[in-house]
Amino acid sequence: MKKLAVLVILLLGVALAQQNVTVTWMTGNVGRNVDFARSMAQRYMDLNPHTIGGQQFNVTVNVIPGPESATDRLALYLQFFQVRSTEVDIFEIDVIWPGDLAEHLVDLYQFEGFREAAPAFFQSIIQNNTVDGRLVGIPYFTDAGILYYRTDLLEKYGFDGPPATWTELTEMARVIQEGERAAGNRDFWGFVWQGNAYEGLTCNVLEWFYSHNAGQFVEPAGIITVNNPNAIAALEMAAGWVGTISPTGVTGFQEEDARAIWQAGNAAFMRNWPYAFSLGQAEGSVIRGLFNVAPLPSGDVEGGRPAATLGGWQLGVGAYSLNPAVAADVALFITNYEGQLRRALELSQFPTIAAVYEDPALLESEVAWLAELLPVFLNSVARPSTISAPQYGEVSRLVFSATHDVLTGREDAETALAILELDLEAILGLPTGQP
Repeated sequence: MKKLAVLVILLLGVALAQQNVTVTWMTGNVGRNVDFARSMAQRYMDLNPHTIGGQQFNVTVNVIPGPESATDRLALYLQFFQVRSTEVDIFEIDVIWPGDLAEHLVDLYQFEGFREAAPAFFQSIIQNNTVDGRLVGIPYFTDAGILYYRTDLLEKYGFDGPPATWTELTEMARVIQEGERAAGNRDFWGFVWQGNAYEGLTCNVLEWFYSHNAGQFVEPAGIITVNNPNAIAALEMAAGWVGTISPTGVTGFQEEDARAIWQAGNAAFMRNWPYAFSLGQAEGSVIRGLFNVAPLPSGDVEGGRPAATLGGWQLGVGAYSLNPAVAADVALFITNYEGQLRRALELSQFPTIAAVYEDPALLESEVAWLAELLPVFLNSVARPSTISAPQYGEVSRLVFSATHDVLTGREDAETALAILELDLEAILGLPTGQP
């Protein structure tokens, strides 16, 4: 009887020592991101209890979807931070936000495992996420804009491969669109992309400008270069797509709007992020097996080159979290090698751990192109978030507002970029010049 009593006391002591903790993770809301996040959360919970900092925890990971638009999500984060909300513990952070949000995120290096894990990640991303020596985000997945194209339609209309230049894309899109409409599909378009006034448009515009040797709005050296002849030409080119090879409504499109048309079989080309590949190849997709991906085209100018905007997301732990050590442990688990490989295979997104690109499971899968297009990511162009921090959000708003006015016909490109140059000069106090 005494032995039984002792056993009960010991069991109660163990139970009392195991703290029950709930961690809330706000994730992206594009494609299958939410479902994947919930599956990773469940994998973590299946390993309960977790020993963290010498204590045992039974952890519940609550996944909630954030807004689809990165611009809207940043605004929501800022609301949380302004009131020091404890509602969210783990935040998905865009690659451009660490400098602006660092004061509201904990230093992950203070927690066990992060210094040991950091060398396995792409060091350029680790450096991007390190502010004043503090690691404020662990790399989750990385991104770069890519071109999707219908292999069957290129063959049908006599094209040998994807376009090398924007001029070629415009002509190929026109020919295929006219042919498909003549064959009875009045809903068919040549090219879909992200033209709404939000961060996604800034990404598209950066690709148009940089591929035309027109710079990246504000150069790393601290020069505002947004107003130049090549930038004007690139923006006029894109405005010419609206209502011709692209729907008039493209000026309201975000990622999922473009994908909806593309995946319904109603577009020849699409600019989007890698996540759309796995969705297009899913069972039941009408374009399954009928498309491929390639680098985005080059501008038809001297010094023109293919350009892909660097994207990607990190996991950061909020400075106002009630359980930062537990939240950090969850983030480290989610971004580990296994999680990176699963995300690549299931969601077709670029891993942030270099060794994953050599894993046979990836190289022998239908997303082996991730390894083939790794140079696209490695050579991608960054938005000017570092040189303009902590004002990048306002810089981007000015860029996408000014260029959206051109796309919708409210302003001409020359005037819009001249005004944009003055606005950027006013908020950044930097000199202007040529790229």
